[in-house]
Amino acid sequence: MTINIGETVFFAAARFCRIGAAIVLVGIAGCSSTNTSGPVPMAENAGPKDTGTFPNLNIPPKVANKQLTEAETNAKLAELKADGNAQGAKSRGGTAVANQAALAELAAKHGPQALKQIEGKCDPTLDPTCK
Repeated sequence: MTINIGETVFFAAARFCRIGAAIVLVGIAGCSSTNTSGPVPMAENAGPKDTGTFPNLNIPPKVANKQLTEAETNAKLAELKADGNAQGAKSRGGTAVANQAALAELAAKHGPQALKQIEGKCDPTLDPTCK
């Protein structure tokens, strides 16, 4: 029994010493550096360059193309508004009221028909492959 206690104590102590020595060696190897002269100097052509000029914000930039005149702008806006009103008139027409009854009838029938198909009670008029 004494031998087992001795083996446990001495082998555990040796294991801790080996782990400690490994940590110290890794720390020394990781912290060693060959460059002790300080920061690395930058290349002369890197970084911002002084061109000797400063942008004058009071001078308007050159335009890429001729700008629209006030009359052309108003004509384009009037054309866009007319097109928008024409689209609105098409969607608000009297045909929507006539289709409302057909849509309500379809909504009333669609639910039960879909449930029949889902539950396996298929309708041959909806699914020709149904038997």
